Order: sequence, then structure tokens, then C-alpha cells
Amino acid sequence: MVITIDPASPVAPFEQIRVQVAEQARAGVLPAGTRLPTVRGLAGELGLAPNTVARAYRELESDGVIETRGRSGSFVATVGDTAHRAASEAAIEYARRAHRLGLTREEATATALDAIGAAYGGT
Repeated sequence: MVITIDPASPVAPFEQIRVQVAEQARAGVLPAGTRLPTVRGLAGELGLAPNTVARAYRELESDGVIETRGRSGSFVATVGDTAHRAASEAAIEYARRAHRLGLTREEATATALDAIGAAYGGT
């Protein structure tokens, strides 16, 4: 795993770590099951505070990119399955909330598509 931090970047270091690990996992550079360095180990390598790396790992775990197995460490998760499951759960929650708010199916769909367009840079 190769992670580089640009101290001049306006992007916070934890976010730089998160993005790079996620991209490497999705590209297969970090295959599912790959053990990640410990928080302290990676922090030491990068010259960052352990809390910075811990935050990146927490967000990666929340996104389903990695999984923590207690004292065994953190590992790259099976990204496709985990990511699709998390996205499905988010979509179900959105649909339920939109229904409770009284939106029609068409209004809920249009709102979701607008949000997806904004998240993907207007594409």
C-alpha cells in the first residue's frame, strides 16, 4: 500500500488517506483480504497523529471499504458486495423517508437523481 500525503493540499490528511485507500481497493491494487498497517504504524510512516489515521480507517469502515477484526487488525473488505449493500440500505432509508414526507414516487426519484448528479459532479 502506497499512501502519500500532500501537506500543501487543502484536503485534510485523513481524507487523503481515505481516498487513496478506497481507490486502491476499488482498483484491485489492495485486493480483498489485504491486511492494512496498524493505525500507529501508518501514522508513523506518514508522520501524522494516530487520530488522523484512525479517523480515515473509521470512515473507510463506515463506507464498507475496510473491516476491522478486533485485535487481528483492519483488512480490505469485499468492496463490491459491501458497497452495494450499504448503498441499498441508504436507498431504502431514503425511500421510506421520502414516502413519510409525502413525496410521490416521481418526486422522490427526481430528487434522488438530482442528488446523484450533484455527487458525481453534475454528470
